[in-house]
Amino acid sequence: MKKLVTVVLLVSFMMVAGFAGTVEAYDIGLAISTLDNPFFVDLADGAEETAEELGVDLTVVDAGDDAATQMSSVEDLVIQDMDLIAINPVDGDAIVPAIEEADMMNIPVFSVDRGAETEVTAHIASDNVEGGRMAADYMAEALDNEGNVIELEGIPGTSAARERGEGFNEVMDEVEDIEIIARQPADFSRSEGMSVMEDLLEAYEDIDAVFAHNDEMALGAIEAIDAADLTDEIMVVGFDAIDDALTAIEDGTLEATIAQQPEEMGRLTVEMAVQLLDGEEIDDFVPVPLELITE
Repeated sequence: MKKLVTVVLLVSFMMVAGFAGTVEAYDIGLAISTLDNPFFVDLADGAEETAEELGVDLTVVDAGDDAATQMSSVEDLVIQDMDLIAINPVDGDAIVPAIEEADMMNIPVFSVDRGAETEVTAHIASDNVEGGRMAADYMAEALDNEGNVIELEGIPGTSAARERGEGFNEVMDEVEDIEIIARQPADFSRSEGMSVMEDLLEAYEDIDAVFAHNDEMALGAIEAIDAADLTDEIMVVGFDAIDDALTAIEDGTLEATIAQQPEEMGRLTVEMAVQLLDGEEIDDFVPVPLELITE
């Protein structure tokens, strides 16, 4: 009888220990604006690697730079009852209803890299305003504080475009002999950057420098500038430090870029999500350091 009781107790202990050691993985959704951009591929890679390390079930959805597609994708993540949803918005205004739906279901939401025009649990990003200032400070010094500058803007409605432009113009407005002769959106796209720059080269004869809100547009602008045989006359500065941009800096066709560390951004997104879901307090803004790259 004692032996039977001992066996029963042992089995019970093992079952309890087994259940105690089995922790259900968190389900986290990551809605990316587009995986056609190497920057966001790196961000997703950083998130996926960290999710695997921490035992998190991560679902990544790609909007293809379409706000309606992202809205639908986030609504699907809400229906799937994710524990947390992280969103890299295509459009900070358009994504608001989906965030509100998540909030109604008590699902915390992070915004990543780009902000949303509503309250979220946390925002994980570089300081885009400061990055714009860094680009402007470098460009102004390289131009000896005089010249004509083109600004290629990102997708209208994104916080990244708004904030990078804000920081850049904040500095340039204080430089008396530098004039921003044109500002035009090129939608964070390399092909659009090239097309828009081709038109601007026809419209303006005297261009000394171009600031693009991301490297994809900068690289497109460089293609147009090279085709016009003006590579040695027009300085180009980008933002993001993607691999192609770093190669262009080595080749001497891109003057500088601002490094954002997208993999680190993805890593922090998952780490902060797990901390929050574990019941820990986190900051409502988690900054990712920036760096000016010139060589």
